[in-house]
Amino acid sequence: MADLRVDLGRIQLKNPVMTASGTFGYGAEYEEFFPVSELGAVVVKGVAPWQSHGNPTPRVAEVTSGMLNAIGLQGPGIEKFLHDEHYMPFLRKSEATTIVNIWGKKIEDYCEVARRLDEDSEGIAALEINVSCPNVKEGGIAFGTDTKMMGKVVSAVRKATGLPLITKLSPNVTKIADFAKAAEDAGSDMVSLINTIPAMAIDIETFRPKIANVTGGFSGPAIKPIAVRMVYEAAHAVRIPVIGMGGITTGEDAVEFLLAGAKAVAVGTAIFADPMAPVKVIRGINDYLDRKGFKSVNDIIGLFGR
Repeated sequence: MADLRVDLGRIQLKNPVMTASGTFGYGAEYEEFFPVSELGAVVVKGVAPWQSHGNPTPRVAEVTSGMLNAIGLQGPGIEKFLHDEHYMPFLRKSEATTIVNIWGKKIEDYCEVARRLDEDSEGIAALEINVSCPNVKEGGIAFGTDTKMMGKVVSAVRKATGLPLITKLSPNVTKIADFAKAAEDAGSDMVSLINTIPAMAIDIETFRPKIANVTGGFSGPAIKPIAVRMVYEAAHAVRIPVIGMGGITTGEDAVEFLLAGAKAVAVGTAIFADPMAPVKVIRGINDYLDRKGFKSVNDIIGLFGR
């Protein structure tokens, strides 16, 4: 069996497979299927300063080769996340490597959550900054589609916490390498990509949108080639670790991202079809390494284009 351990800066993972934020709840929901500590890391749903009920239903629709969602960042808020037994207390007991996704409507919101998590950081390996949120102070433009605005968020959060930071990049930009570099320059320890792509679907029988929000985020197998390209470009633009995601359903899919330069990967939409998907991806990576004669997963990271 190959060595699957990878280092992400100050964090060492037992294997390179994480869950994508928003697709695995807060870990406890999947305890009946497998011990969540088997994963490289659990990345929880987004946490904001307040409780969020999300968008009206329906919020999810299956579409060709993927899924459309507009959940609306539903979440318990920072205090309930830290103290309710179904959230951070469960994750501490499970001994899972835990990464907390954070979000807000203005920079101060991100900093508030980061400070609270820094004060109560037991069991928290890193924070992932969701910069795909609209900045209410700037007329709704997403933080992640302007390099200067994104840099301000990352820099402010960097000052608010000593925990390792991951910036989750939006794919809705012209040159992803510029955004990866801006995150690195602002103090991010890692970048993760890609987030969902804006899309919509219409029910031709009712003439209504398939989700109540009309538009939502498109994810699943269809976006994988886009994600692999962006991960490759980001990995060649920065020196910090890159975490790749977008359409991963098998170990072979994950290997493609690793070859492109990702040091770790995240499984997302596949979990809705098969709760065991992340575990199967771990096994698939190991099978690939054994078949090709590699002793460590690190031997294939960035191998494409060397």
